[in-house]
Amino acid sequence: MLVVIYTRHGEVLRLRRRVPADFWQSVTGSLLDNETPRQAALREVREETGFLADHGLTDSGVVNRYPIHKAWRAKFAAGTMENVEHVFSWSLPAIDAVRLDPYEHTEYRWLPRDEAIAFASSRTDREAILKLVPEGVRGEG
Repeated sequence: MLVVIYTRHGEVLRLRRRVPADFWQSVTGSLLDNETPRQAALREVREETGFLADHGLTDSGVVNRYPIHKAWRAKFAAGTMENVEHVFSWSLPAIDAVRLDPYEHTEYRWLPRDEAIAFASSRTDREAILKLVPEGVRGEG
């Protein structure tokens, strides 16, 4: 599951993972037993940022399938080689302070859309930002 968080002014939240080093991403996570993708998205947003996304979380309808990065294979059941990623978005009125989970992430940045795309370490994250964050949103008004 992947959640792109952005502001109405076009700033996109980037989270730097602890492992692997220098891996920047949106909020991500896996479903727990009997959890829906939406429930997982809400839980992961809360755990990774401290935000409560109960209102406004949008399911994009995009579901990606890709090989699991070797850095995370141990987190999955033995023999699981493919990840199924449900993509969500959540728009905030403005930049807000993030409360990081220090076991997962070391820092965060709010970046303009194009910089956020360049900062994204995964293809599916870049594609999600490109598709879900409106282009050319700038300044007040």
